Amino acid sequence: MIRVDNSPIDNLPELSLVIVSWNVRDLLVDCLASVFRSTLDLEVIVVDAASSDGSAEMVSEHFPEVRLIEPGYNTGFTKGNNLGIEQASGRLIGLLNPDTDVIDDALAALVAFLEERPEVGIVGPQLLNDDGSVQSSRRRFPTLLTGLFESTWLEPMAPRSVLRHYRVLDREDDQLQPVDWVTGAALIARRELFEEVGLLDEGFFMYSEELDWQRRVKASGWEIWYEPQAQIVHYGGKSSEQVVAQRDIYFHTSKIRYFSKYHGRLAGQLLRVFLLANYAWQIMIESVKGLLGHRRTLRAERVSAYRQVLRSGLKVTS
Repeated sequence: MIRVDNSPIDNLPELSLVIVSWNVRDLLVDCLASVFRSTLDLEVIVVDAASSDGSAEMVSEHFPEVRLIEPGYNTGFTKGNNLGIEQASGRLIGLLNPDTDVIDDALAALVAFLEERPEVGIVGPQLLNDDGSVQSSRRRFPTLLTGLFESTWLEPMAPRSVLRHYRVLDREDDQLQPVDWVTGAALIARRELFEEVGLLDEGFFMYSEELDWQRRVKASGWEIWYEPQAQIVHYGGKSSEQVVAQRDIYFHTSKIRYFSKYHGRLAGQLLRVFLLANYAWQIMIESVKGLLGHRRTLRAERVSAYRQVLRSGLKVTS
């Protein structure tokens, strides 16, 4: 449960912003600079997950107003956010990835939205790619069919309606709208949500944790909205792309854990077998391409990564 702050309510910051960072020093510099352009009364908490690139030292030197938490190990996204949330004292609590750049006063726009709509528990901004195009960030809850296709090699062959429905592509990007959930790269939530439904589930090291948490929030009767007038650039995956095989393992084990939790153990095991078969098939394809002399170094790297995934068995440990 989050820490109870006994300060007079007038002394609480409007927003506590939690940023979990791992070896993205240069991006974190830009992220924090964009955050502090806000007109809000902010408390900014950076949880450094044992970075080796000088991130923690940079924060201490250049952003002394930031509350820096150094657990001394790689907490993962979920545990890191929980550590920050437990220390947060703001009326609202935001989660923000370090590979983001807040445009204008987007944070204030999101806070104003929550203040105007007491029935809304969470609001997410419109995320942009670095070329200015809109990044998909609003979602409906996934079905098992979604899980079989989304972010696998079969995604291009998915029935058009499956991923279109999941990614809410039947609505305009610039339309203010209620959604099932928003991606965890940037969102702001009411403090009381954590008191009602608990913290993020640390059984998810990273990926699907915000989906699981927002499913619990929706089940408690709160609304979740997407506010496109607030915009944040998200460069995407800059921490996880440093460890490709482990990223895939975390992504798919989290997906399996989610479907086991909400669709039953059988559904989770079906998805696990299906995903492992996908990787076995890709190993065969990449091996044949390598034997034929097509970009052999790349093929060898991919085969090595895919074998690591297979060796993991995509086993959910908790």
